[in-house]
Parts: sequence; C-alpha cells; structure tokens
Amino acid sequence: MTIQTIKRAVLKFAKDEDGLTIVEYAVAGGLITAAVVLGFTNLGAAVLARINQLIAALNGTPAA
Repeated sequence: MTIQTIKRAVLKFAKDEDGLTIVEYAVAGGLITAAVVLGFTNLGAAVLARINQLIAALNGTPAA
C-alpha cells in the first residue's frame, strides 16, 4: 500500500455518512443502556428500603 492509497481510503471513510450514523446509534444505545441500569439500580435500592420497612414493622430482621 502506498501513502496515496491510504490517504484515499481515509478520505473516503471520512466522507462516508453511513459510518457516522452507526456511531450515533451506538452512542445513543450506550446512553439508553446507562440510563436503564441507573434506573433499575435506584429502583432496587428503593424496593430494598421498602421491604426493610415492612420487615421492621413485623418485628423481623431486616434484609441485607
């Protein structure tokens, strides 16, 4: 491969908008995944707190 061939390939890749669209979808998917994980983590903590309140109301030993 010559420098000219590499340069043409890089320029062609830079001008290709389909690649950019794929990257945008990947970033959006990552952000959505992070939001879902954060939401379920917070939901799990809230459920655990509520279960411990119910156990305490029944004079039991709270869950870990």
